[in-house]
Amino acid sequence: MNDPIGDMLTRIRNAQMRGKSTVRTPASKMRVRVLDVLASEGYIRGYDAATGAKGHPELEISLKYYEGIPVIHEMKRVSKPGRRVYMGVKDIPQVRQGLGVSIVSTPKGVMSDAAARAANVGGEVLCTVF
Repeated sequence: MNDPIGDMLTRIRNAQMRGKSTVRTPASKMRVRVLDVLASEGYIRGYDAATGAKGHPELEISLKYYEGIPVIHEMKRVSKPGRRVYMGVKDIPQVRQGLGVSIVSTPKGVMSDAAARAANVGGEVLCTVF
């Protein structure tokens, strides 16, 4: 698999279109950090570590709905393996004029765009969520 973050975002998107309450994805440190940001911003209920059928570590993500409608309306991968997108702290985009969140991988860790601005660090823009 070339793009593990993109794979996880697609799994979440597909599960929400089907109305699933949980979705499983292979575990990695970067996926955990992205899920931490999504949970702290209120886009998912949370996640738990699990073991897959062949003994591989997985993450079970609890999706969040409001009156039957998914909380996440749109998820886009910005920086891809073929084209990395790096931005300075002043260039990090605001999603829907602050209603959404950009997830940024910085030297201080993976954080939301608002946290990156507060810490005065730029980095790789992984994805945007609204």
